[in-house]
Amino acid sequence: MSQKVHILPESLCNQIAAGEVVERPASVVKELVENSLDAGADRIQVEVENGGKRLIRVTDNGSGMSREDAFLCLERHATSKLRMEQDLFRLTTLGFRGEALPSIAAVSRLVLRTRLAEAMEGWEILAEAGMIKHSAAAGGAPGTSIEIRNLFFNTPARRKFLRRDETELGHIGETLTRLALSCPEVCLRFVHNGRVLWDVNRQKTLVERVAELLGREAVRSMIHMDQQTPEGLRLHGLISQPGLNRAGLGGVYTFINGRYIRDRVVQHALGDAYRNLLPRGRHPVVVLFFDIEPSQVDVNVHPTKHEVRFREQSAVHDFIVQALRSRLRGPAPPAAVLPVEGVLSRGSAGQGDEPQPAPVLTGFADASRPPAPVATGRTAGTNRERADLPAQDKPRVQEIPPRYTVAAEQRVSPAKDPPRNAAGLFDGPEGQMRVDGPGSEGFFSSLRILGQYHNSYLVCQTGMDLVLVDQHAAHERIGFEQLKQQYLCGRVERQMLLFPKVLEFDFRLSQAVKEHQDTFARLGFCLDHFGGNAYALKEIPQLLRESDIEQLVRDLAEDLAVMGRSRLVEIEMETVLIRMACHGMVRANQKLAQEEMRALLELLDQTPFNSHCPHGRPTCISWSLSDVERLFKRA
Repeated sequence: MSQKVHILPESLCNQIAAGEVVERPASVVKELVENSLDAGADRIQVEVENGGKRLIRVTDNGSGMSREDAFLCLERHATSKLRMEQDLFRLTTLGFRGEALPSIAAVSRLVLRTRLAEAMEGWEILAEAGMIKHSAAAGGAPGTSIEIRNLFFNTPARRKFLRRDETELGHIGETLTRLALSCPEVCLRFVHNGRVLWDVNRQKTLVERVAELLGREAVRSMIHMDQQTPEGLRLHGLISQPGLNRAGLGGVYTFINGRYIRDRVVQHALGDAYRNLLPRGRHPVVVLFFDIEPSQVDVNVHPTKHEVRFREQSAVHDFIVQALRSRLRGPAPPAAVLPVEGVLSRGSAGQGDEPQPAPVLTGFADASRPPAPVATGRTAGTNRERADLPAQDKPRVQEIPPRYTVAAEQRVSPAKDPPRNAAGLFDGPEGQMRVDGPGSEGFFSSLRILGQYHNSYLVCQTGMDLVLVDQHAAHERIGFEQLKQQYLCGRVERQMLLFPKVLEFDFRLSQAVKEHQDTFARLGFCLDHFGGNAYALKEIPQLLRESDIEQLVRDLAEDLAVMGRSRLVEIEMETVLIRMACHGMVRANQKLAQEEMRALLELLDQTPFNSHCPHGRPTCISWSLSDVERLFKRA
């Protein structure tokens, strides 16, 4: 009988391994730079030609390698980062498999030069298609330089799938951006076809590195966060206020123990945290670092290590959501603790890596000024002109009008004297929600009301800034939070179906329904086993009687099967509450009395997430005096 099973030749094995590790030039850059970081380098230069197709050279000042290690590193599964099986579950390095260099060498012409700091000479190795062609002693600076030429030269089928030089260069730039954000203390230089594209120096703080790579305008709309639990979970970094958002996930940079990841649990948690704060289809800009005990996360579940598996997936998800929501809730943060002008000065002292108490990175230089609630400028974006205007170019002679304040006895307490057109939502103790913050002395309460524009917008002044408040958006957020509070304080009312619906699931989802029966019951659903993989739906939440219940139950089962928990019912409930709040609020084109405007602003200060309505629209925007003067050509 003929033999059908046979062992593949070594060269073919290497090419198969290269297909998993080396997808495009950016994959090569990622693996080589990660090796440099693991070697302790604090200065790395990446040079590419033709988008990385012709040349990729990564040079570092790391620890370097001896002659023996230089030869061994080109062998498959040879690594300095693992010794025993237990090490695989307490990884602290970016690389660990020992596959990258031999896989890259199998599909390119590789030159490796390395030298230990204490050695008199280094070593040079030339390899082609995985075979060593030449080796010799060589001089050079301490560290390692790896040169990759003619990527996929021996696999033309793979090479023809590469894109244009500009496209491949963009992928390399994005890869280096992720790596640079993860290590602000490392100097990274990026060169293409002999031209320096960017050169980021060592920086003391993450803020400086984010400003350098993502732009000062983005940093001005981001806030610092740092929260941790007694169990050792820590979430820290920079997150955008709702006014700063993107159409895609390109602005989301998440790191687990310093490793960049695109994990669906983390992305799902981010979506939950920003729910009802961003317009539909928009995503935040975040640079977040999640620290967890290495034994509690498995990073060896994906060929490119972009996905991980948590031992306590639900606990991690809930911690991320709660940490982000607690940081985002409440009124607009106070004025700038760290002005961007200081952020971008590399010589600024006193800004170590210790977490500051909720610093907000805006463009204000005077920390005594009140904050801009959402944005500065005509839209919900940032004001590039004012932020970049040098101090000496700003108007030095200004007419400063006296600031009038409303006497305390003239202010109307929302609990005692609600406005006439409040639609009942200013009434009742359960509607009085306070958040951590200044309360009635917050930003909105401190505004001086100048009037009402088009019976839709409150025209206010704070300090030298002009503020417009959208009365419908503001009241919509107030009403939504009050309705949500009332709903959460009561039990879920159920409605029995006259004719139960029989839902058939596949085996996987039927097991998820069986396992999470208590969860379904707590959310207001009664599902009885109907034989096989079928369940009879007998009761549903009364508030969701108009929703597509069958699809909701199936989606809920899918989430529970994948994540171990789901917020789909909560999201559906909130959709109904938003609709109720939208129809019961102060409308646009509705004239308000002075007392009603004041009560609305004071209630807004007592409401969480008050910078945006539940649909994600801003409740207010502001202009500085210099913005207004520039419009009149006076600046």
